Amino acid sequence: MSKASINEPPQDEDEDLERVAPIPAGAKNYLTPQGYARLKGEALRLLNQERPELVRVIAWAAANGDRSENADYIYGKRRLREIDRRIRFLTKRLDAAEVIDPAAREHTDQVFFGATVTVADDQGGESTYSIVGIDEVDVGRGRISWISPLARALLKRREGDQVAFKAPGGDQVLEIVKVEYKELL
Repeated sequence: MSKASINEPPQDEDEDLERVAPIPAGAKNYLTPQGYARLKGEALRLLNQERPELVRVIAWAAANGDRSENADYIYGKRRLREIDRRIRFLTKRLDAAEVIDPAAREHTDQVFFGATVTVADDQGGESTYSIVGIDEVDVGRGRISWISPLARALLKRREGDQVAFKAPGGDQVLEIVKVEYKELL
């Protein structure tokens, strides 16, 4: 058994999948064009910039002699595994992607993937959410995953409909005020 396997915790090959919501069985990885471009850009940056630079550092560190106590070498190898794991993850996500452009969709008052939906709660407060892919979630910008409880409650509903869903703070009822399909920036 090598020293590396004793000193390092076992690494799960699909560790990234535990941190990101899995794609439901039988479903595609729906993405907006902007989300697809972001994932592809990250994969290319890792593959063409970060990985080659790190390989040079590891080669330099390996040439310095004793690898067992060489922090540059040990850290570099660990980081290289992380980069390779992320590249594999992104490649799988991009291969399974189905890109749907909300701006190209015909106008409808029904909620589907890519819709930007304005809802009102029972106190009269309004919130706007865009329904996006699993890898595009950004709650601070109002972007929710199409598999989230709120999005699942909104899907296939129309302007004027009331929807009930289980929120972390308890059951909520919202009214759909407006449905738009536009480019998400």
